Amino acid sequence: MACTLRWVFQMCLCVCVCVCVCVSRGCMAWLPTSFAWGNFSVLAVGVWAIAHRDSIDAVLMFLIGMAVTILTDIIHFGIYYSLSELASEKGRDVFRFSAGMAILSLLLKPASCFFVYQMYRERGGDYNVNFGFPSMSRNRDAYQSIDPQQDASTSVANPFNQAQDTKAPRAY
Repeated sequence: MACTLRWVFQMCLCVCVCVCVCVSRGCMAWLPTSFAWGNFSVLAVGVWAIAHRDSIDAVLMFLIGMAVTILTDIIHFGIYYSLSELASEKGRDVFRFSAGMAILSLLLKPASCFFVYQMYRERGGDYNVNFGFPSMSRNRDAYQSIDPQQDASTSVANPFNQAQDTKAPRAY
């Protein structure tokens, strides 16, 4: 079951990367070259993340790059979408197609981020998002003693090396 789920996630990620390539190429008519450089560089990191199956860093870089390109795509659309008024009638059709492809690319990126995050968790990444206040834990079971004189039985019963009470407990 886990192998099938892993295969489904990897296939969905490959499909998303291929769609991003096709969509990014269709957007080249009206967006500047910074849009292409940003998206194609993230695409190159995505190919690296898929090719190196044991690399957690590649997947994390791809996830961060996808999140950044979502933001930069929105900024590009806000700045350059008003150029459609300057286009001629023939150029307006190309602009509509390119704008549609760019918007489709932007709509698919959150789904791609979800699949990349699943791949990151599958490869052993443990980036947990916590928006609450940090909490301190008093559980010291995971700590190892660096004192060589202590044996395992006294380190659990007396973790702070305090003097043991020699009196017997009082019966009530």
